[in-house]
Amino acid sequence: GNQIYHLPDYPIETDETPAEYFARHCREGLAKRFEGPHFLKLKQDPKWESEIKPSYLARLEDEVAMIIKMGFPGYFLIVSDFIRWAKNNGCPVGPGRGSGAGSIAAYALEITNVDPIPFNLLFERFINPERVSMPDFDVDFCQDNRHRVIDYVTQKYGDERVGQIITFGKLQAKAVIKDVSRVFGLTFGEADIISKLIPEELKMTIDKALEQEPKLGELMESDPRVKQVINISRRLEGLLRHASIHAAGVIITNLPLVNYCPLFKGRDGEKVIQFDKDFSEKIGLVKFDFLGLKTLTVIENATNFIKRDKKPDFDIEAIDLEDQRVYDFISAGETVGVFQLESSGMIDLCKRIGPGSIDDISAINALYRPGPLESGMVDEFIEIKHGRKQTVYPFPSLEPVLKDTYGVIIYQEQVMNVARIVAGYTLGQADMLRRAMGKKKADEMAHHRQIFLKGAEERGYDVAKANDLFDKMEKFAEYGFNKSHAVAYSVISYQTAFLKCYYPAEFFAALLSSELGNMEKITQYISDAKRFGVEVLPPDVNESLWPFNVVSPNIRFGMGAVKNVGNNAVEEIVKEREENGAFTSFINFCERVNLKNINTRVIESLIKVGAFDNCEKYNRKTLLENLEMILAYCKKRQEENSLGLVSLFDMGEGDSGVSQTAESNLDIQVVSEFDELEKLNIEAELMGIYISGHPLDRYASLMKELATMPVASVQDFLGSEERTMTLAGKITSKKVILTKKGDKMCFATLEDLTGGIECIVFPKTFAEYEMLLSSDEPLLIEGLVKLAESPRKILANKITKLKVQAENKITGVRINVNLEDLTEMKLNKLRQVLLSYRGSIPMHLILESTEGRARLPLGEQYLINPTPQMAHQVNEVFNKDAVKFIIDGRVEDLKVDGA
Repeated sequence: GNQIYHLPDYPIETDETPAEYFARHCREGLAKRFEGPHFLKLKQDPKWESEIKPSYLARLEDEVAMIIKMGFPGYFLIVSDFIRWAKNNGCPVGPGRGSGAGSIAAYALEITNVDPIPFNLLFERFINPERVSMPDFDVDFCQDNRHRVIDYVTQKYGDERVGQIITFGKLQAKAVIKDVSRVFGLTFGEADIISKLIPEELKMTIDKALEQEPKLGELMESDPRVKQVINISRRLEGLLRHASIHAAGVIITNLPLVNYCPLFKGRDGEKVIQFDKDFSEKIGLVKFDFLGLKTLTVIENATNFIKRDKKPDFDIEAIDLEDQRVYDFISAGETVGVFQLESSGMIDLCKRIGPGSIDDISAINALYRPGPLESGMVDEFIEIKHGRKQTVYPFPSLEPVLKDTYGVIIYQEQVMNVARIVAGYTLGQADMLRRAMGKKKADEMAHHRQIFLKGAEERGYDVAKANDLFDKMEKFAEYGFNKSHAVAYSVISYQTAFLKCYYPAEFFAALLSSELGNMEKITQYISDAKRFGVEVLPPDVNESLWPFNVVSPNIRFGMGAVKNVGNNAVEEIVKEREENGAFTSFINFCERVNLKNINTRVIESLIKVGAFDNCEKYNRKTLLENLEMILAYCKKRQEENSLGLVSLFDMGEGDSGVSQTAESNLDIQVVSEFDELEKLNIEAELMGIYISGHPLDRYASLMKELATMPVASVQDFLGSEERTMTLAGKITSKKVILTKKGDKMCFATLEDLTGGIECIVFPKTFAEYEMLLSSDEPLLIEGLVKLAESPRKILANKITKLKVQAENKITGVRINVNLEDLTEMKLNKLRQVLLSYRGSIPMHLILESTEGRARLPLGEQYLINPTPQMAHQVNEVFNKDAVKFIIDGRVEDLKVDGA
């Protein structure tokens, strides 16, 4: 209570005191909120003037009085000021984060954008009058603009008064082993083997790892150097290793920072105080959290595409939060890329719960944690929500508090309200109870139990039932979630789901742009976009931007994702085409762009990824073969133009004429295009992803049948034990190392159509399958996956070629054909393909028409060798996915009519 905070005075333009100024702005802010779209429905309620509006005003006056009494108006005004500046200067701000969303004063000052009253959010969860401490607003800003807001407060309060907070990195288990290994001369590969044996779990230590991973002990026994490294690492583990900068914390003071603490200079010249956040608070420095949230950037960019192409007045803050179509969309599990709802576990929970309101999404966010999942809370919630179990309230008076969660205590605010209603706690006292329960302090809990039971008895509640209720509260408090935070973040979840539901192309373009450096995510999102009919097209000099661009109804790959293509080059290309029109050919491009800013390497990369395919008649390989000659000619032309020299043949010609003249002056040598696989591999090398196709496309149905699950699903699969899995894909990278004994092993990446996973192949397995690991063929890898690790990897023990395994399991082949599509020419082509793949597997034609289906078994002369290549050629004949393999006698969803 005697803490002094070194906070600057907020500059006030009137003669009011800070308290008066703060109170006036809160009242004016709430009045302005009343005129907004959120209150339109409420104002139609007959009780608006008599009950609803007065309840808002009374809640505001209570909060304002408490904030003034505790001396915090200046803090609220400073936060409100930089948030208002951000919103007015094109920097999106989140609706709220943490317990601050429970304050109506914060809502009135536009610090938050969530009305706390309909959701029963509590101010006392944020500021507790029973325990004086500074309020702490965590504010989410668009990741790309966060630095601008920090620059703003630096200019406003003075460079010498604003600084960031230091953090100290510790030597954790993996890091200390790598550092010590380096000192003792172990190779990178040897150190990597040891560190990879440390399980990927929170709060993992070397001692825990030795208990969980027997191979570590084996390595120590077999190699004295490893034993020495691990023993010394155990002694150094936990020591401070380096200093860095807190991800969000910014200190603002009334006097120069050096008056209170020593300073540290960051790598990029940032002013950083040498005390961590806890010690900073002890000496009275006030921390403001400026967090960068990538999802806000996604929402902003998607909104800009919508405004540009479809709806100029679109406002994400004005969307209907009760749109049933969006809730149906979430309930169907269409939440890949949706904020906080995109993991496989979350998708499953969305399907099981079937949310119909922001409250339900909040519950999903609160329930998807180990405690609630393991305690049975989730199952109980679902059973009651869907009417399979009856809602039971401990006391009827608790219905208003527990109704939204079907009688299940999920939130910390519910614990506080129960204590207020049943035992007569003030909300400040109830927050102390909530804290004690969360920290599991036995002596405090015994003290509170007495207070609770005494209060319940005085209010006429059954003491035995009240005691049972206290036990239940104590149990649920272990898992209790901050509802203010859950509701605020559920609004962001809903907004992203809304965008995906109504504007998929704009949503995916923004989402993909936010993950330019993460090819696993890009692969996953492109695959999901296709499900919504949105194709991601290769880069194009006439349509691509630096990030992904919407070219309705599809998306154009961003030039910023192409290796060797920098931002300056992209700006030059976009500027030229916007000012002077689309490029009409490759030569036209080279004549028009500034070749001093766009070098040969940039142009070469753009050719290889197909950026000129849509405006150029020559193929990619031809352009590359003639590139040097074309660039030399165009550079000379640009130099002549800069000197005012014009060729006689160019006089009177427009731009297209110049290009035609250039082409006639050049001896273009036409060569054959790259084959399909070579083209795809070049794309993957330059963009980290296959964009115009995938070498595994023809194997998709086989991989689905033979693999345990897609590679991307492995990371989200629920469980904490070991599991043997079979994964299908292609080895895209491989690093072979030598063990101490001189044996070879490798770390490889196995990639399918959904993403990649690290594959560790130990010496015995590597010796047996080395040739397969060096081939380009699709593989099936069977191995152990430790589900407790993050990220998960597969420890291979058996490797086979996909097509060999498939051929062993395929018992039949069927070809689905529309009768109208069965021309004589196509029948002849089909016959040629089938005869070139003779084998031993029977085949059927499934003839489809408007009247039904008929099955036509082909004779012994058409027994087939069921390879993916055969399927690919048959599919090309009918220009559709016509071939289906019957694996182990299973024919999926096949109902055949006729003989």
